[in-house]
Amino acid sequence: MAEAEKAKPPSTPPPLLLPLDAGESRTDDDSGLAEKTQTPSPSEPSQTSSDTEDAGAAAFLLPLYRRLWNWKPRPARYDPDNPPKFTVWMNILFGFASCFTVSNLYYNQAILNRMAETFGVSFEQASSVATLMQAGYAAGLLLICPLGDIFPRRPFMLALIGFTAALWLVLCLTHSFAAFAGVSFVCGATTVTPQLMLPLVGDLAPAHRRASSLAVVVSGLSLGILVARILSGVMASYTDWRDIYWFGLGVQFLVLALLYVFLPDYPSKNPGGLNYFGMLWSVARLLVTEPLLLQASLVSFLMSAVFTSYWTTLSFLLSSPPYSYSSTAIGLFGLIGVIVIVSAPIYSRLVIDRVVPLFSALLGLTIELAGLVVGTVTGSTHVVGPIIQAITVDIGAQFTQIANRSAIYGIQPLARNRVNTAYMVAAFSGQLTGTAVGNRLYAEGGWVYSGSCSIAFIALAILICLVRGPREQGWFGWSGGWAIRKDDWPSKKRDVPAEGAAEEGGVDSDNAQPPIPARA
Repeated sequence: MAEAEKAKPPSTPPPLLLPLDAGESRTDDDSGLAEKTQTPSPSEPSQTSSDTEDAGAAAFLLPLYRRLWNWKPRPARYDPDNPPKFTVWMNILFGFASCFTVSNLYYNQAILNRMAETFGVSFEQASSVATLMQAGYAAGLLLICPLGDIFPRRPFMLALIGFTAALWLVLCLTHSFAAFAGVSFVCGATTVTPQLMLPLVGDLAPAHRRASSLAVVVSGLSLGILVARILSGVMASYTDWRDIYWFGLGVQFLVLALLYVFLPDYPSKNPGGLNYFGMLWSVARLLVTEPLLLQASLVSFLMSAVFTSYWTTLSFLLSSPPYSYSSTAIGLFGLIGVIVIVSAPIYSRLVIDRVVPLFSALLGLTIELAGLVVGTVTGSTHVVGPIIQAITVDIGAQFTQIANRSAIYGIQPLARNRVNTAYMVAAFSGQLTGTAVGNRLYAEGGWVYSGSCSIAFIALAILICLVRGPREQGWFGWSGGWAIRKDDWPSKKRDVPAEGAAEEGGVDSDNAQPPIPARA
């Protein structure tokens, strides 16, 4: 026993803990023993303290950012047992947001000459800003809009608006033309939130009010184009041309704030996710598997071509004899369409919501055809002709677009953003075609040549509408009847948001389309 005690190693005495001076702290080593360590004095900054401060700031700001990002006011929170109600005020907010979001694309068109002076470039180079903005918008339609079928729309839309607004500051400040042009392309690509709002309206609005609800947002889009051109021209005449970009910056942040508070949350339509490239391919596949979508897209292509052909060649006609109008007088022709734009929601409520969309499209196209004939025949000698043509072209565009959207949003509820992408790509292609063909024909034979081509386009659009009835299940024919009025309008069960019923049945009965299984 004594020998064992002798063999036992002497115990290590506890370390002496010295009193701490200012700026010192205790830390534990790997064995858990405390020792005196020296920490940097506040008056002697070091890399360690800087990293610690940065990490602390990040640890504080990141959770705060997440809380702000995920916060929603109570009325905007999603409750599956009580889906968000699509009120009139929400509809107006969507129209306002669409108006001043799409305006981003058109502020530059009236001030390209002032841009050329500021940046010291030719007018041709300055005009590339408008081209790049439109090209970016086309890229956004094809590459960004389909993502609305994957991501929840509220955070996705807020992120796009916030990103665009932040990047817009570069357009307000930069003195480099290359930077201005490049940022214009990116801003054009991210200015696609109105095309995400339209399918969301299709989800939220009651089926028996879908057309009139869509009409408010479509009218906002049309007003945005007009407002942007008028405001930019007026402001550039009295102030610096960049002031319109500062105005655009402020309005975008206003839209962001309003949507942050009032935009309802809505779950992802495909929470399991989709393959991005497969999703893009499905946009093209929809055009060859959905007869209604192909029919509506072809009509939209032809109608958009006529619209841009008219407004492009009108400036050539009115600036030449016998009119020789000034640029201001020519620009005032754009105000003619305001009455049509404002009245579209009323017409949609009284007519499009009650009849099958095909009938409304045919009615709009017929009115447009009559106006085109009058304008083409008399436009070279009487200014009344172009005025009548302007009114009827706007009527045909508004009524047909609203009717087509009301119909196609009932095809596949889980793929509404891809359906909208296919439709808008066709419309945008029509705009490019109309500009190119109209300018070429006007150069060859003047107003009559370009107008005659537009007459042929609208006549072809009417034929496309007639080859397939509103209740036809296949590619051709009129099976299901010729009745104009929507089936069972209005049904009380449609007082709930359309999405709940649509996802179970595949389509909405008010669109008079056969049940199609929902496919992602």
